[in-house]
Amino acid sequence: MPIIEQSEYNFPSIIHRNRHVSTIYAALIKRFDAPGYTREKRELSDGDFINIDFIINDSKKAVILCHGLEGDSRRTYNNSCAAYFQQKDFSVFAWNNRTCGGEMNRLPRLYHHGAVDDLDEVVQFVLQKGFEDIYLIGYSMGGVQLLNYLGWTKVDERIKAAVSISVPTHIATSAAVLKQGFNRVYLKNFTIDIKKKLKYKAAQFPDFINSDQIDKISSFDEVDQYFTAPLHGYASRDDYYERVSPEFSLKNITTPVLIINSLDDPFLGERCYPRDIAQDSAYVYLETPKYGGHCAFPLRNSTYSYAEKRAYEFFESCSLKKA
Repeated sequence: MPIIEQSEYNFPSIIHRNRHVSTIYAALIKRFDAPGYTREKRELSDGDFINIDFIINDSKKAVILCHGLEGDSRRTYNNSCAAYFQQKDFSVFAWNNRTCGGEMNRLPRLYHHGAVDDLDEVVQFVLQKGFEDIYLIGYSMGGVQLLNYLGWTKVDERIKAAVSISVPTHIATSAAVLKQGFNRVYLKNFTIDIKKKLKYKAAQFPDFINSDQIDKISSFDEVDQYFTAPLHGYASRDDYYERVSPEFSLKNITTPVLIINSLDDPFLGERCYPRDIAQDSAYVYLETPKYGGHCAFPLRNSTYSYAEKRAYEFFESCSLKKA
């Protein structure tokens, strides 16, 4: 498949040609209200639950939105994407990973990049509502979950296409780059939020979570070695990184998927631009704008982002090819 190096997003406003300005603007400054969602609690077979926010239109088209690390269904990038697709007559389903969305889950288990079983619960929830055409959009960690879902599972034929935005296709290099320079600011914010959740979990389940190790956290190295890996059945941090990195599952994907990773994304390492796989695959498309930051892609004179507009264009192109 072609790799799109020179996309139209190579020329945003001058201020948004700075990776950190774009990223911080999208995360902290930009405001976009959530739609008037209905929330439903989806009970899981292991005794836990996830919360799914949704809004139904009359059409047979639906889009599922997958949020990023320490995000939730009502993050600004999700809200603007939901509004954009509502205007295009899609029903929208925005799900919350375990521990996310304002309600702590019941079990010791948290969320992680390989939680495709929980994503499948969301897919089944949407399929049961009778939609004929279903599309997936994932941001950052949500994009990893999406790619792993497409690469690890037998995908229902009603899932027509997907888009992964600002996605760390190789987890280890992404974790490493977040320890460098100004990126440590993002890392610190993540670890502060994760520590709070882990302390809550340690109080709930002292036999599963060692509270003494929480204070040792300074990067994802400690989070994933002491907590993510053992709580979710991985032998070590390195085992976890290798097994959940989409770099190793992209070759198995048989559903059209577009990866949009800007070259200035401060969260992405050098192996997060899978050009060789995109060139060899009939289903994996890669777009690498020069600018965009992380989950940002702000547009001139628009409250929407390039990411959701590009996602819609990709879905439309996939529909035309199958018509």
